[in-house]
Amino acid sequence: MKLLKNIKSTAIKVLQNESDAIRNMINFVDSDFEACVSDILASPGRVVVTGIGKSAIISNKIVATLNSTGTPSLFMHAADAIHGDLGMIKKEDFVICVSKSGNTPEIKVLVPLLKRSGNKLVALVCNINSYLAEQSDYVLNASITEEACPNNLAPTTSTTAQLALGDALAICLLEARGFTAADFARYHPGGSLGKQLYLTVGDIMDRQLLPAVGEAASLKDVILEISSKRLGATAVLDENRNLKGIITDGDLRRMLQQNPDLSKIKAKEIMTDSPKTIMSNEYAIRALNMMKAHNITQLVVQDGKRTVGFIHIHDLMKEGIV
Repeated sequence: MKLLKNIKSTAIKVLQNESDAIRNMINFVDSDFEACVSDILASPGRVVVTGIGKSAIISNKIVATLNSTGTPSLFMHAADAIHGDLGMIKKEDFVICVSKSGNTPEIKVLVPLLKRSGNKLVALVCNINSYLAEQSDYVLNASITEEACPNNLAPTTSTTAQLALGDALAICLLEARGFTAADFARYHPGGSLGKQLYLTVGDIMDRQLLPAVGEAASLKDVILEISSKRLGATAVLDENRNLKGIITDGDLRRMLQQNPDLSKIKAKEIMTDSPKTIMSNEYAIRALNMMKAHNITQLVVQDGKRTVGFIHIHDLMKEGIV
């Protein structure tokens, strides 16, 4: 029962500990950090990130972030490195060694081998007085006061600090390279994130389906057009096929509540003027944002001044964008 009472306070204490450590690292972003970023940018090689234990897991994540943001990178386990994996490193590669203590046996064996090969070595380390820090060309300081673990043993705050510093490095490189959303899309073509970044309205709309009536169309013709195309709306076009308005299911319901003479109703009398439109070459995610902003479920799609169809919320849902 005592444990249950302490859950919330323990969780808050852990989060406070780790957030304080990250905030404190602002003081450690120095000239070494800047020089490291500049040298990586100028290097023709890749970034090889290595570590052991929990630091190896963080290294893998840093590699994933670097690769997805325009900096070619690969992971090398520090223990495997001294058993053959050193062969993956080219002379022009940068090596980032992630370690809490900077004094583990594997690191002490690996560092001289890297220096003998002439690779630039970066220490992302929590102990700046360590063997690793002293032997490195650049030191990225991830020092912490204590782990969130009550025994000050389990890597918790230290790995969070390493992760955050790796993110800072990756984003500095991203900005320096001028890496854009379009570049990001090339590396993330799968899943909903990728689709948000590269799918356009024209890619997912049905160009064979354009519900449309003239301004003088009868109520019956309007209803038939909306029903047959099953998009819940129809465009209203003039004699030159220019867009004049839109009639939705909602417009029909509101009109019927007024008890008009249905035999005399024409399309132009119930249409909504100046409907919301989007160009076919716009990203599909913008169509979703417009629908949300205006609380609607479809947009008229245009190529220039020409009306070419509709995009419906269901089209976005089928693609997994919603």
